[in-house]
Amino acid sequence: MGDEISESAIKIVTEDEVEETATPPSILTNLHAGYFRISLSLGGQAILWKTLTDHFYKPPTAAAASLHYHIYHTLTSTTFMLLWCLTLCALLLLSFLYALRCFFHFSLVKAEFCNYVGINYFFAPWVSWLLLLQSFPFAVFRTSSYYQVLWWLMAVPVVILDLKIYGQWFTTEKRFLSMVANPTTQMSVFGNLTGAWAASHMGWKESGVCMFTLGMCHYLVVFITLYQRLSGGNRIPATLRPVFFLFVAAPSMGSLAWSSISGNFDMPSKMLFFLSMFLFTSLVCRPTLFKKSMRRFNIAWWAYSFPLTFLALASAHYARQVKSMAASALMLLLSALSIIVFVCLLLFTALNANSLLRRQNNHPCLHFSKHNLSL
Repeated sequence: MGDEISESAIKIVTEDEVEETATPPSILTNLHAGYFRISLSLGGQAILWKTLTDHFYKPPTAAAASLHYHIYHTLTSTTFMLLWCLTLCALLLLSFLYALRCFFHFSLVKAEFCNYVGINYFFAPWVSWLLLLQSFPFAVFRTSSYYQVLWWLMAVPVVILDLKIYGQWFTTEKRFLSMVANPTTQMSVFGNLTGAWAASHMGWKESGVCMFTLGMCHYLVVFITLYQRLSGGNRIPATLRPVFFLFVAAPSMGSLAWSSISGNFDMPSKMLFFLSMFLFTSLVCRPTLFKKSMRRFNIAWWAYSFPLTFLALASAHYARQVKSMAASALMLLLSALSIIVFVCLLLFTALNANSLLRRQNNHPCLHFSKHNLSL
């Protein structure tokens, strides 16, 4: 009797998994929207280096007398151009591969969209393109009609995702925010804040205020919900704990967006910056929280980079506003930390590129198949 049950169990398992095991995992089956964390970090780093270049800008007459400044300006501007080109290439490659995934493996994309973690990263491609657009090397491009058309092409999908995700929080019983809230839910507000930041840079203040209001209102709701979220099945596994750094990114992006809208780093921007500093300090003081996630490299590690980058960007704007030694030292410290983390992640990714693209992940938060459409 026991042998019959064992054979039956083996038969069931084989029938359920034969389709997936028949074809070994490939780049298209393993690539998901979470990989756009890389382009987010690249775009953020490009803007950071551009900001550092502008922060220490001097008039040509004063610059000519300083050899150190000339070397610094050449280094930062060259690094910015290299990073911008690398961001463009990486984003084009990731977008092309994900478009192929949508065409050949639409069931996996549908499963990813139904996953309580995967759905939030559908904002990441559009945020990446908005950051790339905003960091365009030539400022005159921002006043052209091409910039406006590209902004609309990237902002409209963000609004459509807003209507889908925010709407289901209001109306769908299985998708109430209190049931699906996790740190990656904050990705849903990044698109609005980045869109507001980019819109204000081309002079569209009303559009910027509109997207900023939508993003910050939902951020407050998400932030409060995450603070008092209930324990349940939709918990973040140890592998994905780096996404806790998204707590730092949202207020940092909010401070940058409002600073661009208002024209200076005023009191609301400073309040959001201090909030992001407090959250960053809270996470740094708890290194054991990330101990298990650091055992083996995975794409979730990139969640460390772009929150640190946006925090460094906010600190640069803060230092420019208050003009104090302490603020400048904080900017340099956070910028150096952001660059070090970014370079380390680039090296780890290069060394583990093959395993990242071809290793099959077993946790439902990391692996999407047609069998977990109900997640």
